[in-house]
Amino acid sequence: MNFADRLIAAIKAKNSVVCVGLDPRLNQIPACIIDKAVAEHDRTRKAAAVAFLEFNKGIIDTVKDLCPIVKPQIAFYEQYGSDGYWAYEETCKYAQEAGLLVLADAKRNDIGSTAAAYAGAFLGDVDMFGGEEVGMDVDALTINSYLGLDGVKPFMDACDSHGKGIFTLVKTSNPSSGDIQDRVTVDENISVAELMAHFVDSWGSDLIGESGYSSVGAVVGATYPAEAAKLRKLMPTAIFLVPGYGAQGGGAEDVKPCFNEDGQGAIVNSSRGIIFAYEKVEGPADGSHYAEAAANAVKEMNEAINSVR
Repeated sequence: MNFADRLIAAIKAKNSVVCVGLDPRLNQIPACIIDKAVAEHDRTRKAAAVAFLEFNKGIIDTVKDLCPIVKPQIAFYEQYGSDGYWAYEETCKYAQEAGLLVLADAKRNDIGSTAAAYAGAFLGDVDMFGGEEVGMDVDALTINSYLGLDGVKPFMDACDSHGKGIFTLVKTSNPSSGDIQDRVTVDENISVAELMAHFVDSWGSDLIGESGYSSVGAVVGATYPAEAAKLRKLMPTAIFLVPGYGAQGGGAEDVKPCFNEDGQGAIVNSSRGIIFAYEKVEGPADGSHYAEAAANAVKEMNEAINSVR
């Protein structure tokens, strides 16, 4: 089934466009989880990975009926090597088994056989001694399209053949994004971000599902609402992945321009504001209320965004 159709269906079923970022930081994992992991594996990378997985499972169990999708950022895991990768893969599997879509935030980018290998690893199949075996099999992947079409096409092919999705960087939420993305091109007299938007709209035209949305999406930050409004018009069939909500300063009114008139067309990510919400509310000293606090944060975010879209 077309990824965009699956995502839109999940959004409607749960009345939520919230994407929960599963970005664990070891120094913010509750003591109740850290103490157990260290007792079993000492202060090792394995202990860190075990703690991440246990933490993520708790979050997933409490938000699975409140949001359609989760987004584990691979950098927080791969810094712990093979143990971290194990925690990442197990997190993705657990989330899918819980009925959530999984967006791997890895921002992969390359050309030719290397891009095809990345696409196979996350979205498709990998060569296994002359046969094929499914890769990580997440539902969608973030990519960087700076290398142009030949760096994107292998990912698009995987979307087409495996019912997956991609979200490519267009206008990112970081303060210095304008250094490049706001530069105006000489020939077209539009910003680099707007030029990329034209490409995304074109690339996604053959992957539009029955929902009217494409499996080729765009990353558009909540921290630049005026630019988002322009980009929304340029990419009417693209689903926006909207970072920058909460901890980076974006609010419900800021994400409003990312939606189409039908109230669809975007998912809004929050990571720290949800998974570490327990740090800002009263509870047991060991942090065992972290999952409940995360669920409440998602409910509040749902209410705020649903009021403007």
